[in-house]
Amino acid sequence: MTRSVSIPRSEIDFRFSRSSGPGGQHAQKTDTRVEAVFDVEASAALTPVQKRRVVARAGPVLRAVAQDERSQWRNRELATERLVETLREALRVPRPRRPTKPTKASVERRLEQKRRRSGVKRLRRPPPG
Repeated sequence: MTRSVSIPRSEIDFRFSRSSGPGGQHAQKTDTRVEAVFDVEASAALTPVQKRRVVARAGPVLRAVAQDERSQWRNRELATERLVETLREALRVPRPRRPTKPTKASVERRLEQKRRRSGVKRLRRPPPG
């Protein structure tokens, strides 16, 4: 999954049901829709810190559904990929923001623009008197 985390397949529960939409007899008789469920808090593969991060960002139970293909096996692969992607995104540590200062030239350009605009508005005023 990632360099530091790998989830055993035994921790992912699969539920199967019939896909929605048209499809004739095949869709009415086969359970090709797959829902992959991963219980974050019950996982032995994640450290307590990782569990807290995932629960805070994605919730205590991750779900992914696939019903794109005719094959249950292929839908199982798709659901697993989607689950892994969700987990990878939830585990990602955001890079800290480093505040930056505007350059001297950009500050000068801004002030010059303000002076120019101020002059334009001053010329629009009626003459004093």
